[in-house]
Amino acid sequence: MSEPSTSAAPHLRRLFDLLADDAPAEALGAVSSQARAAGVPAGDLAEVERATTTALRIRGALRQHRRRELQLTALFDTAGDLAASRDLDDVLKAIVRRARMLLGTDTAYLTLPDEEAGDTYMRVTDGSVSVVFQRLRLELGHGLGGLVAQTARPYATPDYRTDDRFHHTRNINAGVLDEGLVAILGVPLLLGSSRGGTGKVIGVLFAADRAPRVFSPDEVALLCSLAAHAAIAIDTARALADTRSALDELAGANAELAEANAAVRAHSAAMRRAEESHDRLTDLVLRGRDVKDVAAAVAGLLDSPLTIHDPGGRPLAAVRPDGADFAADGMDAGWLAETAEESRTGARAVHRDGRWICAVLAGQEILAGLVLHRRGQLDDSDRRLFERASVVTGLLLLLRRTVAETENRIRGELISDLLTDADRDPAGLTERGRRLGIDLDRPHLLLVAEGGARERLAPAAMRYLFGGGIHGVSAEHAGAVVLLVEAGDPRPAAGDAARAAADQLGRLAQTPVTVAATGPARGVRELAAAYEEAVRCLRAMRVLGRTGEGACVEELGFLGVVLGNAQDVDGFVSATLGPLLEYDAQRGTHLVRTLGAYFGSGGSLVRAKDELHVHVNTVVQRLDRVQVLLGRDWNEPDRALELQLALRLHLLTGGRGR
Repeated sequence: MSEPSTSAAPHLRRLFDLLADDAPAEALGAVSSQARAAGVPAGDLAEVERATTTALRIRGALRQHRRRELQLTALFDTAGDLAASRDLDDVLKAIVRRARMLLGTDTAYLTLPDEEAGDTYMRVTDGSVSVVFQRLRLELGHGLGGLVAQTARPYATPDYRTDDRFHHTRNINAGVLDEGLVAILGVPLLLGSSRGGTGKVIGVLFAADRAPRVFSPDEVALLCSLAAHAAIAIDTARALADTRSALDELAGANAELAEANAAVRAHSAAMRRAEESHDRLTDLVLRGRDVKDVAAAVAGLLDSPLTIHDPGGRPLAAVRPDGADFAADGMDAGWLAETAEESRTGARAVHRDGRWICAVLAGQEILAGLVLHRRGQLDDSDRRLFERASVVTGLLLLLRRTVAETENRIRGELISDLLTDADRDPAGLTERGRRLGIDLDRPHLLLVAEGGARERLAPAAMRYLFGGGIHGVSAEHAGAVVLLVEAGDPRPAAGDAARAAADQLGRLAQTPVTVAATGPARGVRELAAAYEEAVRCLRAMRVLGRTGEGACVEELGFLGVVLGNAQDVDGFVSATLGPLLEYDAQRGTHLVRTLGAYFGSGGSLVRAKDELHVHVNTVVQRLDRVQVLLGRDWNEPDRALELQLALRLHLLTGGRGR
C-alpha cells in the first residue's frame, strides 16, 4: 500500500482517533464526506474511502467481541449465583435477572404451574412496569408459554400480536399489551422423566423486547443452556426443602419411625453428595476449565472410565477413574447418534451394550455424547450426577464454540480479502494472517463447498472445523463456502479431504454438499490460484452431475479442464452419440459399447472382440452399422477424437445423454 499523501493524511489520522474513542459508525462514515468536501484529489479520496470501510469493519468486529465477552461473563456469574444459592426465591430471581442480562432484553420473566388451581402464574419478573402483567395468570396450553410447555421446545416470535402459531386469549393479550411487549422468546425448564418419556416441564423462562426483534440461534441456545442449569437448581432447592420438611415432621417420632428416619438420612446424604458434586462441576466452569477436567471429575466420582465424543464419534476426552488419560478409539457414529437421540428424547441417560450414554445438548442440538464405560447399573443419585455432568459439558462446549465462531468470523474476513484481491498487498495479508494465528506460508488445502442454503452450510462448516479439531478457517465467498485447512503431516490427499468434508458437511447441514479441493498450496498468490482451480473443479462436478460428492481436479483428468467452463455435457453427448444411443435403446443392441471397446483397444478388431466376448465378424457388423448411422468419416482423426470424448463423458455421467 502506498504512503498516503499529505492531503489524505489528516483524514486517515481522524479515522484512527475515532476508532480509539469508540465513536459511532456515523462519525466514521462522515470522514469520507469531509475529505470530499475538502477537495482531496481522487486518488487520495479513494484511499480515504477504503480506510473508512476497513475502520467500520474493525469497529463492528470489536463491538461483537465485547458483546460476546459480556455474555460469557454474565453466564459465569449466573453459574456462581446458582451454585451459592439454596433459597428457591433467590434461585428464581437470579435466573430471571441473568436471563435479561444475558440477552440484553427489556424484560425477562418466569412462569411456574399452579397444580392446585390448574393454571400457570407469573412467579418472577425483571424489568416489568405493568402491574397487570405481573399479576397475570395463564390457562394451561394458552399463549406462547403454553406452546413451549406442551411441546417442551423453545419458541420465539418477532411480533407476538400477529403470530398465529399459538392460542391467543383476551387476558394474556391484555397483559402483553399493557407491558408493551412485541418480541418474545420462551424456553422450557425441563427435568428428566421415565424411560421413553419426553421430560417434565417445570416452568418456562422468557426474554422479551418492546420492539420487533429476531432472536438468533446462538441466543436461543444460550437461554436453553441457562434454563437447563436453572431446572437443576430449582429441582435441588425443592428436594432440599422436601428433605428438611420430612426431617422436621419425623423429629418427634418414636422408635417405630427409626427405619423411616434412616431412609430419610440416606436420601439426605445422597442429596448432599449430588449437591457437592454439582458445586464441584460448576466450579470447573467458573475457573474456565475444559471438558477434559469435567470428564476427570465425573470418572473419579463414579469410579468408571469416561469418554466424551463429538457427533461424528471422534473422542474429545478419555479419562480413567484415577485421572489418567487413555487412548480411546473412535465410536461408531451411527450407533452414537441413535443412542444420543434416545437420550435426548427421553431427557435422561440410557444404558446400552455395557455403557451409559447421555446426550450433551444446546437447546435441541446434540453437541456431544458422554459415555460412561460401566456395565453395572447406576443408582438414582449417580445417574443424576452423570446427567448433570452433561449439562455442564454442554455449557463448556457452547461457550467454546461461541468464542470459536467469533474468531472464525474475524479470520474469515482475511480469507475473503485474499480471494478478492491477492495481488494488492500480499505482504500485508501474510502479516494479518500471522496476527490472527494463520501462517499463510505453511501448506494448506483449499476446499470450496456448495449445497442447500448458505445459512445452513456456513454454520455447518464452522462446526466441522470446531467439532473435528481441524486447524483451519471458513468464510463465505462468491456464493459458496471456502475452507482453508492446514495440511499437517502426513499431508492428506486433496481428493480424500474433499470426500471427508462432503460427507461431514452433508450430515451437519442435512443436505447434499458438493466439495472441490486443491493443494497443498502456500503463500498468498498460490492460495488464490488454488481457489480458482477449486472453483473450476466444482463447476466441472456440477456439469457432471456429481452433486453431494467430493473430488479434486487431478481425479477428473483432462475433463476437469474441459468442463471447467460449464459446457453443455448432455447436449454434446446427445449430438455426438445420439443415433447410436437411440438405436441401442430401440433394439437392445450394443453399438455404443462396441464403439468404446474398439477405441479402447487402439482400433484392434481382435482385442475388441476379446473384450466384448463375441466373434470378430460380430464386431465388424456392428461397426458397419455405426458407419451407416454416423457417416463414413466416423473413424477420421478429428471425428474419432470427438466420439471418444463423448463416450468418456457418457460413462462419467452415468449414461444421462440420449
